[in-house]
Amino acid sequence: MPQTADFILERLRQWGVHRIFGYPGDGINSLLGALDRADGDPELIQPRHEEMGSFMATAHAKFTGELGCCMATSGGGAIHLLNGLYDAKLDHQPVVAIVGQQKRIALGSAYQQEIDPNTLYKDVSEYVQTCMHPAQARQLIDRACKVALTNRTVATVIVPEDVAMEEQQTSPPRVHGGVYTTAGHAASRTIPAEEELRRAADVLNEGQRVAVLVGQGAAEATDEVVEVAEKLGAGVAKTSLGREVLPDDLPYVTGPIGLLGSTASHEMMMNADTLLFVGTSFPYAEWLPPEGQCKGVEIDVDGRMMGVRYPMDAQLIGGSRETLRELIPMLERKPDRSWRERIESEVDEWWRVLDDRAHDEADPLNPELVVHELSQRLPDDCVLTTDAGSVATWWSRHLKLRRGMSASLAGNLATMGPGTPYAISAKFAYPDRPCIALVGDGAFQMNGMLELITIKRYLDRLNRSPLIFCVFNNGDLNQVTWEQRAMGGERKFPGSQDIPDVPYAEWAKLLGFTGIRCDTPDEIGSAWDRALGAEGPVVLEVVVDSEVPPVPPHIKGMQAQKVAQALRDGDPQSWGIVAKGAKQKMHEFTESVKSSMRSGES
Repeated sequence: MPQTADFILERLRQWGVHRIFGYPGDGINSLLGALDRADGDPELIQPRHEEMGSFMATAHAKFTGELGCCMATSGGGAIHLLNGLYDAKLDHQPVVAIVGQQKRIALGSAYQQEIDPNTLYKDVSEYVQTCMHPAQARQLIDRACKVALTNRTVATVIVPEDVAMEEQQTSPPRVHGGVYTTAGHAASRTIPAEEELRRAADVLNEGQRVAVLVGQGAAEATDEVVEVAEKLGAGVAKTSLGREVLPDDLPYVTGPIGLLGSTASHEMMMNADTLLFVGTSFPYAEWLPPEGQCKGVEIDVDGRMMGVRYPMDAQLIGGSRETLRELIPMLERKPDRSWRERIESEVDEWWRVLDDRAHDEADPLNPELVVHELSQRLPDDCVLTTDAGSVATWWSRHLKLRRGMSASLAGNLATMGPGTPYAISAKFAYPDRPCIALVGDGAFQMNGMLELITIKRYLDRLNRSPLIFCVFNNGDLNQVTWEQRAMGGERKFPGSQDIPDVPYAEWAKLLGFTGIRCDTPDEIGSAWDRALGAEGPVVLEVVVDSEVPPVPPHIKGMQAQKVAQALRDGDPQSWGIVAKGAKQKMHEFTESVKSSMRSGES
């Protein structure tokens, strides 16, 4: 006799959910039985921890554009999902969570594992409801999927165990209160009003130095952004979540912005007179032009976020691709290309600076060289992930993405831990595409190492093309160490920042994978060649120098003062920090002088 649990899975299947990331528990026993009877559609992917399952569901949504789905039992299992679900919420990804609950008869009795998931999930979920009757399941699943897809957010359905095991009711009784819903989601086409488009065109046509900033909301508007940039003679900077919007081999793409950014992006922003935001809500005002310097145009499908980062003169509420297509015929091609030429010169200079920095001596290995060498070897159509930490800086700056590559990270939550499960989820979705994760040793110790066991379980499906985890071993929670210095004026506290040295490559070998350890600059290129040519999953452990600073494109006065204070207070790495940080900034000065000389000669 089919149960409510069977119907829930069937309804999710109708919504295009064919893979659920979840961990078992007695609060979802009936759903597990239904998954067994579902014969692999939807299939259950069992991670080592519920948090990893919710990260995987978020990554599935990010990399496929489909609805992500995760599942957890009542009590602790439900609590464990939250971090990954907040990642989905803050990065606007459609994810549905199915959460178990104790039987209805026990609720309110302080029963074992009884928590209040409605209250717990109210902030992370735009829609959260408990299924109190089998006939309610249909409309709850339908509403949850509609809300998640339409608003690009998290929705949660809580299923008490006794409801899950009752006989299914595919249709509610025809009585007052019965609700009849439909599965299926139709995408909408949203474009701004004509007068607002005209206003935006006037602003952009009048501007002489236009700077474009794109985020993940512009992901489907690559060709349109290119056409706009060409007409306006503009440069284009990218947020971390917008990395794949434009390829980095375009000469006017200035790359990342902010603390993880490039000098080219910083110079463009500080000298622009007009801003165009496309599909982004970049929050850091200190990396944008001073208020009043620029006129602005913003494109975003969410009107609630319009003009909340910089004062905008035209606010275009609509999808990025559709809106740009309406706007492009109104734009005039700027005959003066001096602004574009200046930007392209700064971009060229930035890439030379990165090359110089990557080849600085370090003890034992420069982390920038690791990513620099990978960038030259990136396979076509690869998927790139990373984790929170200083490794995200090198990932953002040194990887030169080409068309067809995908890249993402936990952007707005910036939480530790998603780099490894993101890559695993991408590999399930695209088994033939190379997937490469760059992760710090802190994040890998926190939860990444055990997810290699997940790979071992599903190895027959995950070894058809490269799957590489590059672990940056510096024995330091490096990003926080630098933040202590630059933001807190505190010297490094080894008691909180040092972490145990672990043989990551040997751990991979223990599981039957390829493990490679590299600690010399002369061998890092060949190490990447071995990793990319290996059969099956690979852990490439790189022993890197923790004293190489993730120097921002422009050092703010207060940051410099606080770092100086930390060094005066006896930071254990003072001398290395001073020498290596000064050398990094010297490369910028040297390349700037060379660029000026080349301009004078021409």
